[in-house]
Amino acid sequence: MSTSTIHDIGYRNYEGRRAGRGYVLRSLYVHNLRAAWGIGRPARAKVMPFLLGAIMLLPAAGSVAVFAISKEPEMLMRYSSYAPTLQVIISIFVATQAPVLASREIRFHVVPLYFSRPVGHLDFVLAKMAAMATALFALTAAPITVLYLGGLITKIPKSGEHLLDYLAGLAGCALFALVLAAIGLVVAAFTPRRGFGVAAVIAVFMLSTAFVAIVQGLAEMRTEFAVAGWAGLFTPFNLIDIVQVRLLGARSSSIAIAPGVLGGGVALGLCAALVAGSVLVLYARFRKAGLS
Repeated sequence: MSTSTIHDIGYRNYEGRRAGRGYVLRSLYVHNLRAAWGIGRPARAKVMPFLLGAIMLLPAAGSVAVFAISKEPEMLMRYSSYAPTLQVIISIFVATQAPVLASREIRFHVVPLYFSRPVGHLDFVLAKMAAMATALFALTAAPITVLYLGGLITKIPKSGEHLLDYLAGLAGCALFALVLAAIGLVVAAFTPRRGFGVAAVIAVFMLSTAFVAIVQGLAEMRTEFAVAGWAGLFTPFNLIDIVQVRLLGARSSSIAIAPGVLGGGVALGLCAALVAGSVLVLYARFRKAGLS
């Protein structure tokens, strides 16, 4: 019979510093934010987000240039109307970048690897949501910051009122970022293939906008202006524009909007429900993917 031997190979418990939950959240957030802008990825991944960012800046720069020549304050684009005016560009950004954050890990079946470490399912979702919202906030806030600084440099009158409008515009950008990030990530998370994800997100924005436009047109033909205003709650850009006009003091937009402070409160409540519901849906989606 052979004799057994026990070898002491020196295994010891880890005694170093444990970074904790905050470090995990921060690392996930930074990783996903870099991915949203293509940083740390091949050059072709950077083309679309930075191209769209440049396109977003062009109208702001042109508006400042025209104001500098004409000295007419009306030549500066309104902060609150900037995102709705360029909603096509913003929609393309969401459609192209949301699948990068929401569906790559699902497509390549690596979600279980994340959860093999001490990473909570909710932390995973919150980091992705925060990263996508931050990327969108940068996309929408940078142009209105150019407008604000351009107005100051070219000595726009009533600079105090100009500042208040700018701060309200930033609040609107934050709301756009949260709601659009929530919608984009949820749609992309259920379409693992990136091409399908891009098409699905674009379809959600286009179909909702077309449906609401038809309903509003029919309602206005019948002089049902209140119905036309409430119909705006069912498309993301109109929904947030209602909040801007009714609660943030933005000047009335050209679209029909829900009446009064009640309309603004309902729109804000829907925004909050969309974001919270999206977090729950993403939590369930990634939890299921983590078990597969």
